[in-house]
Amino acid sequence: MEKRQPPLTESQYFILAALLYGPRHGYGIIKATEHATDGRLRLAVGTLYGALERMERSGLVVADHEEVVDGRPRRYYRLTQDGTGALEQEALRMQQAAALVTGRLRTLGTAQA
Repeated sequence: MEKRQPPLTESQYFILAALLYGPRHGYGIIKATEHATDGRLRLAVGTLYGALERMERSGLVVADHEEVVDGRPRRYYRLTQDGTGALEQEALRMQQAAALVTGRLRTLGTAQA
């Protein structure tokens, strides 16, 4: 039986999406999320690391590796197979929900014309 994840929050969705292209460190995730949403979603550092911690406990992401930059450790995170599945599941859920609404709006628009 398929393991069902609860719907992802918007922040979680875009954090996972930022990791689709490979491991990223926190600042890289913040910038990728901001870019993907045209600046609409700006993750605070606390929000990011709280979400990463919860998603790591849920098995959606794992710490991939660390490197030291300018004397400070930089941790990189990557998607797990479960994380990719949860992201895909959420994208399909949102797509179905949007199709339902847009279909009804089209029907209403035709009926009201």
